Amino acid sequence: MLRRLLGFRFRNKTAPTLSAAVRCLSSGSVDITVPLNFWAGRRRSSQESREKENVYEPATGRVLCHLEPCGREEVDQAVKAAKSAFGPWSKMSGMERARIMIEAAHLIESRREEIAEMEVVNNGKSITEARLDVDSARLCIEYYAGLASTLAGQHVQLPGGSFAYTRREPLGVCVGIGAWNYPFQIAAWKSAPALACGNSMVFKPSPVTPVTAVLLAEIYAKAGVPEGLFNVVQGGQETGSLLCYHPDVDKVSFTGSVPTGQKIMEMASKGVKPVTLELGGKSPLIIFKDSDLENAVKGALMANFLSQGQVCSNGTRVYVQKDVLAKFVEEVVKRTQAIAIGDPLLESTRMGALVSRPHLDKVLSFVEQAKKEGATVLCGGERFVPSDPKLKSGYYMTPCVLSDCTDDMTCVRDEIFGPVMSVLSFETEQEVLHRANNTTMGLAAGVFTRDVTRAHRVVEQLKAGSCFINNYNITPVEVPFGGFKMSGIGRENGQVTVEFYSQLKTVFVEMGDVDSLF
Repeated sequence: MLRRLLGFRFRNKTAPTLSAAVRCLSSGSVDITVPLNFWAGRRRSSQESREKENVYEPATGRVLCHLEPCGREEVDQAVKAAKSAFGPWSKMSGMERARIMIEAAHLIESRREEIAEMEVVNNGKSITEARLDVDSARLCIEYYAGLASTLAGQHVQLPGGSFAYTRREPLGVCVGIGAWNYPFQIAAWKSAPALACGNSMVFKPSPVTPVTAVLLAEIYAKAGVPEGLFNVVQGGQETGSLLCYHPDVDKVSFTGSVPTGQKIMEMASKGVKPVTLELGGKSPLIIFKDSDLENAVKGALMANFLSQGQVCSNGTRVYVQKDVLAKFVEEVVKRTQAIAIGDPLLESTRMGALVSRPHLDKVLSFVEQAKKEGATVLCGGERFVPSDPKLKSGYYMTPCVLSDCTDDMTCVRDEIFGPVMSVLSFETEQEVLHRANNTTMGLAAGVFTRDVTRAHRVVEQLKAGSCFINNYNITPVEVPFGGFKMSGIGRENGQVTVEFYSQLKTVFVEMGDVDSLF
């Protein structure tokens, strides 16, 4: 069943069967051989002779599959399929669209373990986290299915019996461009509001993690969406540019780095296309001396080490009030050293592999630079080799805590996107607010304190789009997520996102005679 649905073969002769209680995959056991592009209702191979790119399994470092990047012809076919599907889908009632989306959510729930395992194989994160990502994807689709039938306009009474009304209408063909840290979840977060509003979508995953977005495409198709409603094209910068410039694309939603977001915004501007940009962050986490220290420590770990630290909203600048700094650091280091690193498909693992060898090298170079600039490595920051021989070439490192950091250090200023926590001390509220806001980015921020008045006062002054009080990295789909400043434009999740996947039409109705000046 797994080989038929996922299109891979097991390296061992005997393939295990799917069971919630038994691991179906093991690291190093999978070769993916089927096409990863999907449009007009089925998987597609590239029609042009183009050099394939290797895709690696982070846990082992071995080649997992070969990526066929899409060129102009394939992109055009995918967009045409989406444009064709947009017609019938946009004409459906919200309730009709909702029924199909709910069916897709049910299919995701029934295949939760299978999808999570493939996410682990392609991304390297722990199976525990991958299951939560699949749950978030399902919940997002369920949430927007619930909103689909509530989309409505406004009636405005005018003099003389005339009136006006507004219609909230879909945009058309939307492009989603995903990141490699949450491949399946991001595909759902972008497609669910788009589809609920009556749009179609062409989605381009990161070329580093191309595997699971096509599973979502197959799920939507099986749920009953019109053929071509959700399509997947693989590729890198060239493919993304073709999508952004395509004349039949009406909107672009991107998750990724600030420099790439700037380029996408520039390309979309040529056609005056609306964009949603969820970009990078260098977020502050402020811990006051009156905090519940146990919760503050747990919050700091959640703010830095989820998905091997590869989370855009991570609170990597941890500001701790001087009075509790020593106690906080002692406990954080102890718990960081206890994090179980290794095979991400094992239930006991809490930190898997980073996504690629170049990225691992980049993160480790940040640690070396921090040491050169005067930071102290309290623990971690080194390459890690698991005891299992098949994992010896995987992309592992020990989670790192840096102390003696200052605001001008590279590790404090730049987004590392790995398991590296920078701890800084502060004395006063006004001081730490100034330092926390002294960045070009503003994706997230957090504060730990027992003083509810202080908590709200501080959050009001933090220049960040997603703020947390006495917790961190909680992203319920009912709540908008997005940043200030260079961390992005628009929002994902929550009711407000409907506004970013629809447009407002105003209709004036005259009930009397025309009052002409001529």
